[in-house]
Amino acid sequence: MKGGEWDSNPAGKLHDSAVNPPPSGARRLIQTQGPLVGLIGVMFLIFFAQAALGPAWYQGLMAVPVRIVESWQYLLGKNFAAVDWLQFGTLLSYAFLHGDIQHVTFNMLYFWIFGALLAELLGWRWMLFIFAVTAVGAGITHVIMNRGDAVPMLGASGALMGFQGAYLGLATRWTLPDPHVWPIARPIPPSRLALLAVIGVGFDYFAIMNQQDTGIAYGAHVGGFTTGLLLAAIAAPRPRGRGVVRR
Repeated sequence: MKGGEWDSNPAGKLHDSAVNPPPSGARRLIQTQGPLVGLIGVMFLIFFAQAALGPAWYQGLMAVPVRIVESWQYLLGKNFAAVDWLQFGTLLSYAFLHGDIQHVTFNMLYFWIFGALLAELLGWRWMLFIFAVTAVGAGITHVIMNRGDAVPMLGASGALMGFQGAYLGLATRWTLPDPHVWPIARPIPPSRLALLAVIGVGFDYFAIMNQQDTGIAYGAHVGGFTTGLLLAAIAAPRPRGRGVVRR
């Protein structure tokens, strides 16, 4: 009792914050980014399996435009078989494969930056959903632009560009908080990250317009970016964080 009034929190009774303290920075990082870390770990494990076991086991998992087009034609002609379903499955499976250690390392570096941002803003379920949808969107775009090509495609670059497009899509709809991306010490203004995404896809458009043949699937990059941009601009929910308001 204090000043003639009963104390609503008698001695010995702990506040909720003491009983259930907020998660520490490390625990919060694991809760938010754990699925992304797991996805990146799977990418590296698959790459090590590629290097150790050779190409025989994963050749059928790469996306080959001419084969996918053939399966599509069989579907339209009602002469569809189970093997054709497998061909359509390569529109996602290719994104888990990489050509060399530099390919997977650089992809996963940027994968972490923009994937972590989406997981922070939308949650890990939406992050994984955007990964899958933009990987397929990137694969379809590559197939459309290279219908007769028998060269297989692999790599998560299309989904990576999808993450960038999705972040730009969110930035066009909402005023976003300055994100913290571990291990970068200072918050990064959203405008700079959005500009980075625009510059990246700009290089891809330039390469397509100039018909550069460098062995890079520029069409997949643009397709993934566009899919992520539209998905975030149209369907994504309100981002999390303080100060988020609609533009």
